[in-house]
Amino acid sequence: MTTIAEQRTEARTPPSIILLIVAISVVASLFLAWLVYYHQPADVAGTQLAFLPALNATFNTLCTIFLLLGFRFIKHGRIKQHRNSMFAAFIVSSLFLVSYIVNHALHGDMRFQGVGHALRTTYFALLISHIGLSVVALPMILITFFLSLTGRFPAHRKLARWTFPIWLYVSVTGVIVYAMLSAYR
Repeated sequence: MTTIAEQRTEARTPPSIILLIVAISVVASLFLAWLVYYHQPADVAGTQLAFLPALNATFNTLCTIFLLLGFRFIKHGRIKQHRNSMFAAFIVSSLFLVSYIVNHALHGDMRFQGVGHALRTTYFALLISHIGLSVVALPMILITFFLSLTGRFPAHRKLARWTFPIWLYVSVTGVIVYAMLSAYR
């Protein structure tokens, strides 16, 4: 028989796991920053795999749908459906990340061609908030998943309240940024 103190200790997330997730997230973010801003693209003309930006937007759209479904399912106590939706969101986000890396390795950074102060201000405000929150979202998503997979549901719920809106915002603004870039090519 375990005491309450032992149960609390067992339920606590090991700090080493959290530090590992944060370290992996920092390394991934630094790699992406290098890839986007310093790496020389392999296909400057943009002829290879030109569909990747649209595919990325599709992955973000699917992620948004799965996140909203997952939210709806958990609000109605449908835990299995919630879990399936969140796994689907995680999978399409992972596919997005792979596609994003390939796209930037090939084509580099896409410059916004829209004109007008209000339009450019809106675009860059969305882009900067999207990038900043995506860096924050990565470790939050991984930790939220870790908490769920290890049965630490009270901590999972507590963190998911913050993870969900940030992940949703990053997914939605990713699609908007793509649409704005596409509209002014």
